[in-house]
Parts: sequence; C-alpha cells; structure tokens
Amino acid sequence: MTAEIRWGIVGPGRIAESVMGDFAHVPGARPVAVASRSLDRATAFARQHGIERAHGSYADILADPDVDVLYVATPHPQHAAIALAAIDAGTALLVEKAFTATTAGAAEVVGRARERGVFVMEAMWTRFQPAVVRLRELIAEGAIGEVRSVQADLGVAREYDPRDRLFALELGGGALLDLGVYVVSFAQMLLGTPDTVRVAGSLFPTGVDAEAGLLLGYDDGRTATLTASLRHPTPGQARVFGTTGWIDVLPRFHHPDTIVLHRAGGEPETITRRPTGTGYAHELIEVTECLRAGRTESAVMPLADTLAVQDVLGRAADALGVRHAEDPAVLRV
Repeated sequence: MTAEIRWGIVGPGRIAESVMGDFAHVPGARPVAVASRSLDRATAFARQHGIERAHGSYADILADPDVDVLYVATPHPQHAAIALAAIDAGTALLVEKAFTATTAGAAEVVGRARERGVFVMEAMWTRFQPAVVRLRELIAEGAIGEVRSVQADLGVAREYDPRDRLFALELGGGALLDLGVYVVSFAQMLLGTPDTVRVAGSLFPTGVDAEAGLLLGYDDGRTATLTASLRHPTPGQARVFGTTGWIDVLPRFHHPDTIVLHRAGGEPETITRRPTGTGYAHELIEVTECLRAGRTESAVMPLADTLAVQDVLGRAADALGVRHAEDPAVLRV
C-alpha cells in the first residue's frame, strides 16, 4: 500500500457526486479514476472533479493498477458482482449501503473478502458521524443504564414513477434497501442482532416495498421499532431508551448534528457535534486509516454487522413478498 491511498469511483451518480467534495478533508487520499458503463458520463465526472482517468466499463477500473481502493456507488444489485471481482483482484472496497441486494449476496462477498484478506467496509456513514460517536460513548459510560429499546424512522414522500430507480425491482428499489438500511443498522449498532423480525407494509405495482414497519425482538425482552417509507414523510429521528434515561437523536438521525441526553431526574443536556464537510469524510478517513494500518475490517463498521443488517432486510423483504436479486451480468456490459 502506498503512502497515498488512491481511490477509484465506480458509478458516478448522485451519491458519488455528494461524496466527492469530502475527499478534500481526508489527508493522503486522492481519487484517481472513475468508471461508468458510459465513457461519456465517466469522462464528464472526471473533468468536473479533476480525476485523472475515466473508464468506460467497470471491468476496466478493476484492471487499473494504480487504484488501491474502490468506492462502489452503483445500484444495489450490482454491488456483489463488482465487489467479488475487486476482491479477486486484491483491491480494497468501500461499498455503499445497502451492501448488496440480498443476504446471500452479502454472505458471498464477506466470505470471499475474509478468505482473501482484502479490506471491505459498508459505507454506513451514520456510524462515523461525530454526534453518533458521542452517543455510543455516553452509552458505554452508562449514561442511560442498559439500553432496552430503540425507535427510529426514516421516510420521504416520493411520487410513484416506475421508470425511477427507487421503484424498479431489478435495480434494488424500495424503502427497505434505500431507507430501511439506516434504521436497521442504527438498531443493530446498539442492540446487536435480533432473534425475531416482524414486519408490516405495502408494495408499489412494480413489486418493490413502499413502506415497512419493523419490530425487532430479542430473547431477553429488548426491542426495536423501526419505520421506513417512500410513501409518506417522517421526522427522521431516533430515540434510545435505557434503564436510567434516554437519548434523542434529532432529525435527521442518520447524519445528525445534535443529540439530547435525558438522565432520569435530571435536566436535558443538548450535545452538538457537527460533521466535517458534508459528513462523508469520516467514513473515508476510516477506510484510509485502516488500509494504512493493514486492517481487513473496520472495528466501527465490521462485516459481521453488515451481514446481520442484511439478514434483517432480507427477512423483512421476504415477509412482504419483495424478491430482490443480484445482477451477475453487470461486468459484462
């Protein structure tokens, strides 16, 4: 690994566009290549962001010898095939959430990464936000006692358009993979892997989930109540209940500035921790530092947590009748 960590961008879409500006806040990290299945699109993105090389296929960037790590921001069903090929090439990965379209796809990627000793991390930026870091510190310090329950919601009102990726089953559309991943990952971070998953919701005509309400249960009585929706807006807040108090994570909880600590019998304490840049810098720093240290996983966003979250999402999708699938042909286009 070189002193400078050289990044490749796979899928120059909206999320990649948002992430690019935060590389300026990551010492020793530099985007050097971008790939799209449209060379024109890759070239335009490269010119806009000062990137040296543009590739007109995902296979081409996988063969680029001057890329240390790939940031994968394609639609969910394309993640697994790209990740597996990158791992086989020995290239580290930061893979957007949801990590894959299916639980089986996630298990295959994680298994291959561990077998080959290649660094892979899910891009769950929430876990690296300074306010969330402080939340975890307070819980570890016993500020609210034992955590017994978590509530979280994330919903937006999107007009149904079967041509839009969000509503296309073959592109991994639906509330669960785009929004549910945040609420499930937040609960899993604090409570661990649930023993039971119950869900209610509805579907759009294309077969993707429009909304989902999840109840995660634990054998010791702990619970998480979670909401994700493309059909109606929600505040986007979270609340963590403990035996001696609770913590509110103010909207929107998946990239918050502020939390409010409520100790039993005490006055609320407002704590503000603003992110660097637009908030993506923290996960980019984590990957860059892990690679320099020779780690194959992040301790903050370990692969076991990614698998647990993907399993909950898969169980919820199955219960609603949503049938996601991986796209193994993405590298052949």
